[in-house]
Amino acid sequence: MQQMIEKASVLVEALPYIQKFRGDTVVVKFGGSIMESEIGYRNILKDVAFMECVGLQPVIVHGGGKAVSKKMREAHIQPTFVQGLRVTDEQTMGVVEKVLNNEINPHLVEILQNYGGKARGIHGEDILCVKKHTARDPQSSAELDWGYVGKVTEVDIEPVKAFLNANIIPVITPLGRGPDKKIYNINADEVANAVARALHARKLVFLSDVPGLLRDPEDPSTLITSLHLDDIEELIERGIISGGMLPKIGGAVEALKAGVSKVHIIDSFLPHSLLLELFTDKGVGTEIVN
Repeated sequence: MQQMIEKASVLVEALPYIQKFRGDTVVVKFGGSIMESEIGYRNILKDVAFMECVGLQPVIVHGGGKAVSKKMREAHIQPTFVQGLRVTDEQTMGVVEKVLNNEINPHLVEILQNYGGKARGIHGEDILCVKKHTARDPQSSAELDWGYVGKVTEVDIEPVKAFLNANIIPVITPLGRGPDKKIYNINADEVANAVARALHARKLVFLSDVPGLLRDPEDPSTLITSLHLDDIEELIERGIISGGMLPKIGGAVEALKAGVSKVHIIDSFLPHSLLLELFTDKGVGTEIVN
C-alpha cells in the first residue's frame, strides 16, 4: 500500500507542471553514447511519448555519429575529426545520409509509434538551409575545411508546425541543404538550437553524456542545478565551462536570447531523466535561464 501511495504522490507532484506546460513546445536533442544503448534511447522515447500524451508538443532532433563511424569503418573509410567535427567528403556524406535518414530516423519513429505516440520523420535537408562551415586554425591562421559540413542559415518551420498541429511528434535528422543543392552534415546541437529558436519553443533540452554542468568534472555532487545568463561569462573565464560544453552553452545563450524560456542539460543515461527534469520540483540536471 505504501508503494502505491508513493506512486500517487509522484503523479500529484507532476500535475502542476503538466498543467503549466500543456500545449507548449519542447525541443529534445539526444545523441552521443546513448545511441549505442537500445534500452537507453527507448527510455528517452518512452518519456517523449508520455510528454505528448499529457499535452506537450515534443520535437526530437537526434544524432548518430557513432553509428556513422561504425558504418564507415565497415566500408573501409577512416573517420577523421577536426576540432570535434567530422570531416565529410562526398563518400562520407553518402554514409552519413544513409545511416541518419534511412536507418536511425525510421527506427526511432517506429519505437515512438510502438509506445502509442504518433510520430513522423523529417529529413533535415527538407527544412534546413545551410552554408558551408569553415574556420581559422587558431595556431596557423590557415582556413580549415570540413567538406560537406554546414551551419544552419534558415529553417522552414512550417512542416514542423503542421506535424505539431496534427499531434504528430516530428523526428528530425541533422542534415541540411547548401546553396549548391547538395546535402551537408550539421552538428545536432546546432540543429536543435535553430529549430527551438524558429519555433519559439518553451524549452530546449540537451540529453548529454554528463549529468549537467559540473563545477568539478570528476565530482557529480558539484552539479550546478540552475544557471543564469549573467553567470556564464565568469564560468567560462574560470574554466568551469570548457571543451564540449562550450558549444552547448553557447547554443543555450542564443536560444534564450531568441525567446526560448529555459534550456536544460541532463543525463541521457539516468532512466526517465527527461520526466524527472520537467515534472518534478527539484529536477536532475542543469537549467539555464535568462
